[in-house]
Amino acid sequence: MNLGSILRQKRKDQKLTLKTIAEKAGISEGFLSQVENDVSSPSVDTLVNICNAVGIEAGEVFKEAEKQERLVVIRKSDWEEVELPASGFSTRRFFSPENRKIIDSSIIAIEPEKSIPARKNVKNTQEVLCVLKGSVELLHGGESYQLFEGDSVHYWSIQQREVISNRSQGLAVVLWVGTL
Repeated sequence: MNLGSILRQKRKDQKLTLKTIAEKAGISEGFLSQVENDVSSPSVDTLVNICNAVGIEAGEVFKEAEKQERLVVIRKSDWEEVELPASGFSTRRFFSPENRKIIDSSIIAIEPEKSIPARKNVKNTQEVLCVLKGSVELLHGGESYQLFEGDSVHYWSIQQREVISNRSQGLAVVLWVGTL
């Protein structure tokens, strides 16, 4: 169960700091951070104290954890009928942010002549890009790589110098996976 991500979201929804909740719960700020990142598991008493400090019931946290997605299927038919906003690309994530711990992943549809910049606020992460339909250009560290349907690339991210572009005349669909 990912109780930590639920606790973090509830705390942030109320604009409360780690320090405030840790003090109210009688634990260290570092331990609370570990709980929120699912690195450490609190005792039942500590979990109740954290929930009380946030102003929620422990049972509510367990109910939300039970509802978290454990498996998401994206069918090929989902690629075909995608509505693209003005940005020219659409992203369909497999899991919501609170359910992502180690990797992030999505199916991305890109209109012709549109580009997607690199993820923001990531450093030293690994990424995999696999072209499912059409073709794309990966600009990575000043080098350009043309990828066609069925091609894949695994690389270390370079945030300021990374762009995925669809230079073709048709829709491009890619599977993208990156570490957090």
